[in-house]
Amino acid sequence: MEKIHFLDKSITTREVIFVLAMAACVTPVVSPPVALVAGLAIAQWVGHPYIHLNHKATHVLLQVAVVGLGFGMDIRSAIKVGGQGFLFTVVAITCTLLTGVLLGRLFRLDKKTAYLVSAGTAICGGSAIAALSPVIRAEEKQVSVAIGIIFILNSVALLLFPAIGHLLHLSQTQFGLWSAIAIHDTSSVVGAAGRYGSQALQIATTVKLARALWIIPVAFLSTLIFKNKGARPKIPWFIGGFVLAMVIHTYVPRLATLDHYIVNASHASLTLTLFLIGSGLSKKVLLSVGIRPMLQGVILWVIISVVSLWAITMVH
Repeated sequence: MEKIHFLDKSITTREVIFVLAMAACVTPVVSPPVALVAGLAIAQWVGHPYIHLNHKATHVLLQVAVVGLGFGMDIRSAIKVGGQGFLFTVVAITCTLLTGVLLGRLFRLDKKTAYLVSAGTAICGGSAIAALSPVIRAEEKQVSVAIGIIFILNSVALLLFPAIGHLLHLSQTQFGLWSAIAIHDTSSVVGAAGRYGSQALQIATTVKLARALWIIPVAFLSTLIFKNKGARPKIPWFIGGFVLAMVIHTYVPRLATLDHYIVNASHASLTLTLFLIGSGLSKKVLLSVGIRPMLQGVILWVIISVVSLWAITMVH
């Protein structure tokens, strides 16, 4: 890789391309889907120069983005929306976990990989996998496969869901609920719903984060299933920051002039997060997933997507 000398330091062309792409992603010109595709392209043809920092960076950026989005939402409306989506969330999580375990047995997958893929699909993607992997004492390979599957399907969902929503003429409420239940990771949920409309974004974010709280009871259930009572799950505390941000936005009107800037910065953070997720999906990651685990993930995702869409359109 060709090196460039700048301020007495040597940097590679790959690093220059990567940094310029990151800078472009925090501007209003680049949308979340474009950022994701750009990241995927760089992963395949250029390579991620800082791949060892990628997981930590995406984790922090996503948390910052979610908390910041709370400064644009009214907590009274959020509580109402959360109540509407509660039943859908409970039924979806239970059915997805059970179906995922059955599919894992059907494809003769190892128990822990199948469970992590099922939990990631049922609750909140990579966050659920990160929280549950120490609880069930999953090996690094099992965690990598599960996260790889979830991130690949997240990428597809971000591009596919808004198009399907417009094709089926889904309302803002319908699409917000559907994306919150059927898309795995918070980043892709917010990205897809944000493209669909502001009301869909508020509904999707609120329901998705309420869904993420199910990590806690599922983690304790997992300790019984895998007989590992001493383990402690990683609880997503940033959800509390999101709630606090909504409270401030709703009841402290003096800060209203700052809310607009915070929300815009959060959208930029989310776009950059999606770029980094895409740039982390190298050929090596894609090939390491394997056919049978991917089949489990795809079939499970299709089932939850179709069934939840049908249920939402029947009720709303």
